[in-house]
Order: sequence, then C-alpha cells, then structure tokens
Amino acid sequence: MEKVRNIYLVGLMGAGKTTIGRQLARRLGWRFVDSDQEIVARTGVVIPTIFEIEGEAGFRQREAQIIGELTQESDIVMATGGGAVILAENRQRLRASGWVVYLNVPPAMLYERTRHDRNRPLLQVADPLARLEALHVERDPLYRETAHFVVEGAQLVASGIVNLLLREFDQID
Repeated sequence: MEKVRNIYLVGLMGAGKTTIGRQLARRLGWRFVDSDQEIVARTGVVIPTIFEIEGEAGFRQREAQIIGELTQESDIVMATGGGAVILAENRQRLRASGWVVYLNVPPAMLYERTRHDRNRPLLQVADPLARLEALHVERDPLYRETAHFVVEGAQLVASGIVNLLLREFDQID
C-alpha cells in the first residue's frame, strides 16, 4: 500500500466513530471531519429534516458527494455516517484513498448509546433495538468488505481503541 493519506472510520450509529475520530486526529495532528456534520453544515438543516424532505436516497446522494470530495484530501480522519457503505462508490473511494477501520459494536450496546438521540432518523421506529440488529445483519458484510482493520469494540474504551489504531497505523505507514 502506498503512503496512507487518510483514516476513515466506519460502523453503525453509536459505534464511537466521532469520539474516536476526534481523539485519533488530535494525536496525529490531522484534521477531523464527520461526514454527517459536514452535510448539516452545508445544507443548514439537521439530518432528520433531509430524510423527511428528500428521503434516504436524497441523503445518500449528498453523503456520496461529501465523501467524494473529502477522499481527495490528505491528513484527515473521517467519521462516516453509519450507512455510508451502502453505496459501492463510497466503499471503493474509502478503501482506495485511506486506511478504513470498522468499529464493530454489538447492537444491544449501540441501543444503550443511541436510545435517547432524536437525531437518528432510522431509529425513530417502534423497536429501535430490532432495527439496529437488522442494520447490523445488513451492513456488517459491507463494513468488513470496506475495512482494512476491524476493531471488536465492545470491551474497549475510546482511548484504548485510539492507542490500538495508532499502533496498527504505524505498522502500515
């Protein structure tokens, strides 16, 4: 692999991508970007509103555009939205332009972390835990296909994951 320009974090909502991404970027002296927050900053509206007006397909188009732009940059750590891996073009761009890390966290733990968060449109259903379990079954193969490295995140705190990733990253860079 040529010199790695970026690190991308993939995984379901609540997996810790933003928390870990911020710490990782700080330690590397790189810029941190959250693709969902970037969409909100550019559109001026929250993600549930985009889903309401444009549907999930409209949101995914915006997400693909942001990922396309950000993967052209260097020295960034990006937390991707949980569904970023749905589109093949996103998976290919991420994998080709950086080191992709999948933060795999069990759905029950994700539920505990996200159950009071109203900014997650896919979880505004009668049974959010069942929804997370279904999303995990559906997306886990895509995360694994995209990732260069998988962190089984259930037992680790954010700082421990950051240290692990820095050690692994040193070996490839």
